[in-house]
Amino acid sequence: MNKILLALSLLSAIQVMGQSSKLHNKAIVVDTHGDIMSDQIKFGIDIGKRQTGGNFDLIRAKEGGLDVQVFSIWCDASGGFAMANRQIDSLVALAARHPGMFKLVRTASELKLVVKSKRMAGMIGVEGGHMIESKMEYLEALAARGMTYMTLTWNNSTPWASSAYDETFRKDSLKHVGLTDLGKQIVKRMNELGVIVDLSHVGEKTFYDAISTSTKPVMASHSSAYVFNAHQRNLKDDQIKAIARTGGVVFVNFYSGFLDSTYTRKQQKFNADHKAELDELTKKTNLSNAQNQINAKYGQEINDMRAPLDLLVAHIDHMVKLVGSEHVGLGADYDGAESYPQHLDDVSDYPVLTEALIKKGYSTKDIKNILGANFIRLLKANTLK
Repeated sequence: MNKILLALSLLSAIQVMGQSSKLHNKAIVVDTHGDIMSDQIKFGIDIGKRQTGGNFDLIRAKEGGLDVQVFSIWCDASGGFAMANRQIDSLVALAARHPGMFKLVRTASELKLVVKSKRMAGMIGVEGGHMIESKMEYLEALAARGMTYMTLTWNNSTPWASSAYDETFRKDSLKHVGLTDLGKQIVKRMNELGVIVDLSHVGEKTFYDAISTSTKPVMASHSSAYVFNAHQRNLKDDQIKAIARTGGVVFVNFYSGFLDSTYTRKQQKFNADHKAELDELTKKTNLSNAQNQINAKYGQEINDMRAPLDLLVAHIDHMVKLVGSEHVGLGADYDGAESYPQHLDDVSDYPVLTEALIKKGYSTKDIKNILGANFIRLLKANTLK
């Protein structure tokens, strides 16, 4: 009897894998937030070729059935408009080096044509309103270069919008909380330019000010559910509902530290356990190399700390039950953090998530929505006529 049950179980698993592969290949798979561009500039890598490190390159993206990548144009508070343009230049150069694999697009119709041609469609997302330096002409210039969305703040506040980090930890020192009059003008101008208003990273006051100001559907490009982990970067249920009411979409972040409320504590313990060895290595090399060596040496411990795949699915499932599958998508944040769910090492592993959603009982339509159809609808709703 046990052999019969095992055989039936294996047959069922094979059927799910076959169904998963067929569905994944038919769907348009979109990731709304990937951070590889700053590394491409910093380390001079060519992500058109297979890389041994990091989470993204065009080869692995093809293997994972990833059709559309929104590349995060990011710098910290010390950078601005010039760095944004430098990273966009690097993305343009990538497209020029690999025209048979990759093309930059701006509209849903362009996106579909490129995907149909079996190439990856690339898009531009500017992560942090500080990169426009409070100048409307800089916003317009980035829009002209193809900016699909702009995240109103990164962790740092701007003179016109307060961030989630600052509203949580530095509220008393802020000169303003929420959007100023200039901030509201910027949101309105984004609507006019067809640039999606992105509310990941913003404080709650800024969040609701932007919701009430925007006349177009908004997004959270890489945020998870607060109900599982009370982190300032995650969205509370009322915020998820507010985005959905605009016709917008929440794209779930894959970072273990946002998914799993126990991750930070486990990470701190790991660092404390290996501090002496890390300190010794740091004397011989830089901190980044030393940390990489420690992580490689204790790879099993690192893997055990990662969020379980089921927890990522739980974040997605919670949002779907809250607002429907039409308002949930994927914004992995690959290359923007040090830890992702087990079995999702890089962009080649996206089929694993499709299989997990099938096992969860999701319909073909729901899965296609989550994988990419919702982003395309959002893009159409914000594109200029």
